[in-house]
Amino acid sequence: MATNKLLLTFVICRLIITVGFTVEPAELLRLGLDGHLSVDPSDVEMASLDFGLLSRAEPMAVFYPTSAQDIARLVRAAYNSARGFTVSARGHGHSINGQSQTNDNGVVIEMSSSSSRRNQLGLGKPASPKVSVKEMNVDVWGGELWIDVLRSTLEYGLAPKSWTDYLYLSVGGTLSNAGISGQAFDHGPQITNIDELDVVTGKGEILTCSEQQNPELFHAVLGGLGQFGIITRARIALEPAPQRVRWIRVLYSSFSSFTRDQEYLISLHENPKFDYVEGFVIADEGLINNWRSSFFSPSNPVKISSVGASGTGVLYCLEITKNYDDSTVDTVDKEIEWLLKKLNYIPSSVFTTDLAYVDFLDRVHKAELKLRSKGLWEVPHPWLNLFVPKSRIADFDKAVFKGILGNKTSGPILIYPMNRNKWEQRSSAVTPDEEVFYLVALLRSALDNGEHTQTLQYLTNQNRQILRFCDDSGIKVKQYLPHYATQQDWMDHFGDKWSTFYHNKMEFDPRRILATGQRIFTPAFSHPAASSISALMGSS
Repeated sequence: MATNKLLLTFVICRLIITVGFTVEPAELLRLGLDGHLSVDPSDVEMASLDFGLLSRAEPMAVFYPTSAQDIARLVRAAYNSARGFTVSARGHGHSINGQSQTNDNGVVIEMSSSSSRRNQLGLGKPASPKVSVKEMNVDVWGGELWIDVLRSTLEYGLAPKSWTDYLYLSVGGTLSNAGISGQAFDHGPQITNIDELDVVTGKGEILTCSEQQNPELFHAVLGGLGQFGIITRARIALEPAPQRVRWIRVLYSSFSSFTRDQEYLISLHENPKFDYVEGFVIADEGLINNWRSSFFSPSNPVKISSVGASGTGVLYCLEITKNYDDSTVDTVDKEIEWLLKKLNYIPSSVFTTDLAYVDFLDRVHKAELKLRSKGLWEVPHPWLNLFVPKSRIADFDKAVFKGILGNKTSGPILIYPMNRNKWEQRSSAVTPDEEVFYLVALLRSALDNGEHTQTLQYLTNQNRQILRFCDDSGIKVKQYLPHYATQQDWMDHFGDKWSTFYHNKMEFDPRRILATGQRIFTPAFSHPAASSISALMGSS
């Protein structure tokens, strides 16, 4: 205990020197930070990077909290300090453009509840998931990974309704964006399946919010890119979990048939319907068996030429699932057969597999392990995620999939539609104005393997070309996981929501200390703030 106190005193001394506190270290210890504040080079290095590996920003310190109160005390100290310092929450660090980073005048809060580093420090989980079977929901810590949420709820035969493709992401991280996958057409994104939140605002207040309580903060935080507060607890709606999944893939050479079938399937909301609808693009030179498509047998690879992508050099794969359990096993085949008869895919291209529900949801993690074993995971990821209006998706296909991208890819290219009426328009998340829009996700990896078309510079230039084409052609795309260089770009991104977004920022984070890695606002440290011990130690 004495060693921990001495280390904390050392760290706080550094904070005092950096941000200009005018109190003694012993007094700051009375802030009651029960977690671990670290300036260890390995912790700082970890927090300076993210999954994208496109930027680096070294923070002043990394904080491992043990509770929401811990976070509130730290944020309140930043808010009340004379010179100020910034605070960014980091979940699994899966951001692409440094959104969870902060600079050398800031502290990164490591929210992950199950990191090996937390165990090394002897810190327990801030909170374990609490399932209410009666209320059909689960309360989870903001840094909890979705895979751990799933494991906890399956013990009760329940599961969240809406997912991301990759489950090793934090709850707070996906809710700060939207959280989407092939269930979003029916259940909406993850942010529309939340009943309640606990949030630490930029003033260091802990506020509970929902539709009924502090609704302005509730809707602001959901999809709010971390600008208004740090999510410390989320209450997630649940449903009975299916036991198994019938997973089907069919191929198309016609883009119009592919999109028409996808749009038909997402219009169905009563049985018979599929439970998951996604799709992806396959370029000419790639096998259908890329890492995302390991669904197909490696011993019998399927080449595009064998299924007839005549002339275009591009195929489209529709990916659909039907959930079932013991009570519906007798009808699942008939429902699938009925649904497939409505579709216009290449008849010889049907591939089917059957697996446990948890194995389907956790399918991308298996691909991650393969890539890690080959040293292909921790490489730059110049991803580009766009929401494209339905009315212009054919133009996008012609110019991008059959034009700009050429016939080589460096990772999966997802494309699937969603229904705008399943999105809560009061949230901070933005979508195109049309009732149906497509996610187009170019999930590329930059490799140093001698292939010019797989270099970071080449892929980054391609992304710029795509955005320039959309702008020149008047395609009103919206970036998902957005990244912009100027505030004017952000204003254009939020459109009609900007005035509300700005108002909420001034209300809940007036000194603009939170999530500065998003580069939306500049911290305001010019105004003097109280730095008395009573202010720093105000009640949580």
